[in-house]
Amino acid sequence: MGLEQLITMGPIALALCASLFTWFMTALGAALVFFFKDINQKVLNGMLGFASGVMIAASFFSLLAPAVDMAEELNMTAWIVVAIGFLAGGIFLWISDHTIPHMHFQDKTHHEEGIHTKLKRSILLVFSITLHNIPEGLAVGVAFGALAQHASVPELMAAFTVALGIGIQNFPEGAAVSIPLRKEGLSRTKSFLYGQASGLVEPISAVIGAFLVTAVRPILPYALAFAAGAMIYVVTEELIPESQTGGHEATHFSTMGCIVGFVIMMILDVAFG
Repeated sequence: MGLEQLITMGPIALALCASLFTWFMTALGAALVFFFKDINQKVLNGMLGFASGVMIAASFFSLLAPAVDMAEELNMTAWIVVAIGFLAGGIFLWISDHTIPHMHFQDKTHHEEGIHTKLKRSILLVFSITLHNIPEGLAVGVAFGALAQHASVPELMAAFTVALGIGIQNFPEGAAVSIPLRKEGLSRTKSFLYGQASGLVEPISAVIGAFLVTAVRPILPYALAFAAGAMIYVVTEELIPESQTGGHEATHFSTMGCIVGFVIMMILDVAFG
């Protein structure tokens, strides 16, 4: 099937297929629990740093820059549109962070955040990564939703680039759920099932995002900026702090991982987007 034929599938169907790929990458990362019971802190720092770099680059090159272009095409004041959308995304995640029960990592320990609950610690850890995956799914959905406005091969490639980048960074996130769960005492099978389940929210949020921007096209630039703001919130609130553990030497792996992740996502977006 050629790219022109793929476009005829429609934005929502394409968003669903692409987000199933990002979920698969989460599951692939979670499957590492069958081979490892623990993971070296330096390696984990590098993986989390890499995921951070990919998300930062995707936020600008795949979301904010297109949001500015689309706002100008719609005769909107671009900087106002992008600022409103970006702030709304960050505020949405901040509210979610303070209401949805989950585990927050800080100073080598996990503590509960959100509304108090009696749910098991392992479930709260899954909720933590699930919360991260909501903006990632939205990013995929609104990227494919843009095809409703510009149904072209370049736009399709740009959307695929977003899905590819998020899929790549989902691999370490899957491992970051399943392996700690194994350390908590769960079986390898349960750790894997919980780990991959954290990515199931992405197809759901991707379809919602694609549907909204196709149904109400003027909200597309706002939606792109919203997804960017939500992703940057996740990076600064969770991923980067969690990657800065294990001493000064170990944090170098996080820093270099972030740089490499940013460069790879930038290359993908500029070369193929």
